[in-house]
Amino acid sequence: MTAIGLSRAAVADLDRVTQALDMLAPRWSVWTLMSLSEQPLRYTEIKPRLALLADGQLSPRLKALTADGLVAREAVSARNVAYGLTDRGQAIAPVLRALVEWGDARLEKRKVPSKSLPGMWEPERIPAAQNAEDTLALITARHITATMWGLRAAGTATGSELAAILPGALTAGRLYAPLGQLVDDEFAERTGSRGYRLTDHGRSLGPVFRALSAWAAGRPATSARKHPIWTMEEPQQEGPVRPAAPRRPVSLAGVTIPAPGPALSTAPGPGAKWRPGDLFSHGGTAAPLAGAGATGGRGR
Repeated sequence: MTAIGLSRAAVADLDRVTQALDMLAPRWSVWTLMSLSEQPLRYTEIKPRLALLADGQLSPRLKALTADGLVAREAVSARNVAYGLTDRGQAIAPVLRALVEWGDARLEKRKVPSKSLPGMWEPERIPAAQNAEDTLALITARHITATMWGLRAAGTATGSELAAILPGALTAGRLYAPLGQLVDDEFAERTGSRGYRLTDHGRSLGPVFRALSAWAAGRPATSARKHPIWTMEEPQQEGPVRPAAPRRPVSLAGVTIPAPGPALSTAPGPGAKWRPGDLFSHGGTAAPLAGAGATGGRGR
């Protein structure tokens, strides 16, 4: 292939998306944003909703999200303040929805005893916020997003060819670690001497990256269909591509969290608010019977 580099629009988009991911990647950021999506809350109202946060973890998250312009701090009285989402924070809902839906559809779920069908097993219910954070964990490692951008643009490329395509100081030597990680997570595959290419699983992240692109550029979510790299149309692949699924970090599923409402593993529809019950799961912790295989992707 001939390395022609990313377009100026694609480079600017990659930079904005990387910055957006940096805002969302820190642990508990998504949980905090989703907790505040329905209405402003005082600190003492937020903390019980995020019961697994250790003492001292919530305040830094609120300060960071406030500094990023996603959360606003407003004085309720002389001794109390409330935290709520800014317009920018409200506008990130399509991004969170895309992360939740991808994780729910693509990441592995254990089998747990069915509550409605005694003696049967069903996929565990994963907290919506945990699906989002587990998805973020897979795409926010160093240089992972940039490497996926390069492979999506090139189709197939070696490390040296990607270094020529990507902006900045990403040499071939710096790209082999993220390329190896993408292969390990089954987002990419080796193609012999021709280098690497994205798998179907890697390309399935298109809706996530398109949503991030639209939000980071301040565009409406409907504009996400048009993207300089992650277009709606999939490129033709050379030869068969094996469906793949990534490994995922250990989730908090199975840990009892005192939250009201029924557990949901998918995001609410367009225009809906994230309720406390959407954030948490009360799935069982029993191990599946022998032969009761997992569904979806690899382990959480």
